[in-house]
Amino acid sequence: MSVLTRNEAQTRAQLLDVHRYTVDLDLTTGEATFDSTTAIRFTARTAGDTFVEIKPETLRSLSLDGQPLDPERLDGNRYPLDRLTAGPHELTVAATMRYSRTGEGMHRFTDPADGETYVYTQLFMEDVQRVFAAFDQPDLKSVFDLTVTTPTGWTVLGNGVSTQAADGRWHIAPTPPISTYLVAVAAGPWHSVTTQHAGLPFGIHCRRSLAPHLDADADEILDITRACYDRYHEKFDEPYPFDSYDQAFVPEFNAGAMENPGLVTFRDEFVYRSAVTDTERQTRAMVVAHEMAHMWFGDLVTLTWWDDIWLNESFAEYMGYQTLTEATRFTDTWTDFGVARKGWGYDADQRPSTHPVAPDPDAVPDTASALLNFDGISYAKGASALRQLVAWLGEKDFLAGINTHFSRHKFANATLADFIDNLATATDRDVHTWADAWLRTTGVDTLTAHVETSGHSWNLTVDRAGDRPHRVTVGTYDHSLDTHTGTDQLTLRDRFDIDIPQDGTPVTQPGHRPDLVVLNDHDLTYAKIRLDPGSWDTALTHLSGIPDPLTRALVWNTARDMVRDGELHPTVHLTAARTHLPYETDLALVQGVLGFAATQIADRYLPPQDRPTALATLTSLCRDLLRRTEGLTAKDWEQAPGTTTPGSPDPGLRLIAVRHFIDAATQPDAIQDWLREGTVPGGPELDAELRWRILTRLAVLGATDETAIAHELDKDPSATGQEGAARCRAALPTAEAKVAAWQAMFTDDTLSNYLFTATAQGFWQPGQSELLHPYVARYYPDAIALAARRGPAIAEAAGRHAFPAHAVDPDSIRLGEQALTDPALTPALRRKLTDQLDDLRRALAVRDAH
Repeated sequence: MSVLTRNEAQTRAQLLDVHRYTVDLDLTTGEATFDSTTAIRFTARTAGDTFVEIKPETLRSLSLDGQPLDPERLDGNRYPLDRLTAGPHELTVAATMRYSRTGEGMHRFTDPADGETYVYTQLFMEDVQRVFAAFDQPDLKSVFDLTVTTPTGWTVLGNGVSTQAADGRWHIAPTPPISTYLVAVAAGPWHSVTTQHAGLPFGIHCRRSLAPHLDADADEILDITRACYDRYHEKFDEPYPFDSYDQAFVPEFNAGAMENPGLVTFRDEFVYRSAVTDTERQTRAMVVAHEMAHMWFGDLVTLTWWDDIWLNESFAEYMGYQTLTEATRFTDTWTDFGVARKGWGYDADQRPSTHPVAPDPDAVPDTASALLNFDGISYAKGASALRQLVAWLGEKDFLAGINTHFSRHKFANATLADFIDNLATATDRDVHTWADAWLRTTGVDTLTAHVETSGHSWNLTVDRAGDRPHRVTVGTYDHSLDTHTGTDQLTLRDRFDIDIPQDGTPVTQPGHRPDLVVLNDHDLTYAKIRLDPGSWDTALTHLSGIPDPLTRALVWNTARDMVRDGELHPTVHLTAARTHLPYETDLALVQGVLGFAATQIADRYLPPQDRPTALATLTSLCRDLLRRTEGLTAKDWEQAPGTTTPGSPDPGLRLIAVRHFIDAATQPDAIQDWLREGTVPGGPELDAELRWRILTRLAVLGATDETAIAHELDKDPSATGQEGAARCRAALPTAEAKVAAWQAMFTDDTLSNYLFTATAQGFWQPGQSELLHPYVARYYPDAIALAARRGPAIAEAAGRHAFPAHAVDPDSIRLGEQALTDPALTPALRRKLTDQLDDLRRALAVRDAH
């Protein structure tokens, strides 16, 4: 199959104007394939040669302007259109297409809970070719008019309002001009909750087996949707540009969500079957806000080529967090961003695969290279850059520039140059120079504070390792005594803004030296922070006493970065977590810090002989959190989200503690008792997620068997149950279990994307290194062959989840470096292996540093 190059796309865009696609999909032809017929009306500006893309099972027929073409001329995914004459044309293509089981193209899923079948499209980048013929590039926008034939009893959702023309035959209202990758169809016996807002139909949809769980959260999801919709209309001059707003929670979805105009698709794990924390509800709300922002930035105005993908994702990421803070009850979203997302950007930006937020066009020569840039840089770093831009520019001027951008390019395409030029219309500041410094460069700056006392004042200077300008807030804090508890607290003394680089003159402040000086106190810039020695000592001993959770998040990120850079012993971070998390009130911080301590410090940064002690520390910490949350009643567990009484035990905090207690268990007795009794003493009762979590840990410890796994699967035969069973079976510490799991992942090619991931997650366990050692060498050739056979989605899963991440040793790194020289390595897997190997080197360096 040929990937589209930038040069080819530019040539085709100069030749063609594409006006309308009329697409007819027949989903009644069997379980393996469906029929697709497409008529494309377009104009050739001059005479010339071009091609149309399609990836059929069988190409049945083609005609151009009524004259038949030879299907045998299909070359991979390209059909040549030679010697086009200038003027209007109509191309008709009829094909049999294959359903996907990897979340790409037209994905087909049969729900094991009730036997119902669902299909949905994910057409991003170049997967529209798996569904119908297209001139597949983002700057050839067109109107799309779809008709879909389905089995009786199904409902069809699409980019526009869908109506049933006859039994099983549905017509979706034609779209405004949109890009090929944004076309969407979802068909099946959906459970739907519908309403009206601002004169438009709104709907949320899921498979029938999840209906009770969607109904339980329908008010919350729709309230957030309406609040974000209204807030965006306050911010943006252009109204919402489509005729409806549906949100479909679909099975086995590869991404978090996809911004199809009028039909956003989400992974259906966001329809919660089991108890979740309020932070997890906030994450779902942020994804709703993020995808809605795309309706303007990405859908109304679309990138011209994939080098500007950050324009879509960075904008939606920034706007999602900011709008959620302004319009909903989730007012601390930037704390969650700091602890859960920002590290993703920092990590990606320090690997050899890093790239600028806005890459040079030559760095994205084709669609295969473009696919690699959906990472922590395009999302988290880009959003951080925009947050810094707003701090530097001011929100009023920022929004004025954005609205100019929408007005000038609506229903069309735009580039980075267009975006910066439009911002420049709203301000006297030099945004072009700012963009060069922030968007065209790589790496993370480090800002280091130096504090000195001078008479009755103190001085602050900041060293900058890096080249970007920064506008930051400095927070100063002093010790104070809490008269109610008698404990030593930290109290905010002052906050002030400074520009970095400084002009060489220290910032002088009156009074004695503060006990704690925090650079970037509102976390408005993107940089690693280093505190002065006195402030760092205060932070380590009083971190839980810092009054603002966003400031605490920044300090925790500093500790995280120092561990990763070999400047702080991992056990010091673990001790700080043990000391301060029992007093932490922000769930996102507890969740994020515990996650880093468990998956990075215990599992990777400490040598194997120190891991049992680290797990014991985590277990002790979780026991403290469980004691802190004693006294919860059944009513507390059933209360409405976000209504916890201040000072009372938080069910979400207890849930986090229970999860991590299970994951850190080194002996099976306690969690076996929980599983047998069906409850944690003092709550919660075990739901499906907790039962599978316990069983997975028991499998790792060799304290369960196939009989118990099969029994649990009988109780929960859902898709999630199937994944839980696959994870447990792969985690069993027996040679037979590992052979079976490896065969399922790398040989028989029948696992869906989700079952592959679940099997991979169970397979590699840091406590099973001797049993797993032979598979480290097998991984590289088997993963390379698998990626070539099964495509980018499975390549991504193989590189992320099936990689031997706990094999922190020079031999594993050497094997990986040899694999990178294999010419059969696909771009998607090459990028994942490059990143994973760099993480192994970092983990090894952390171990060696101490």
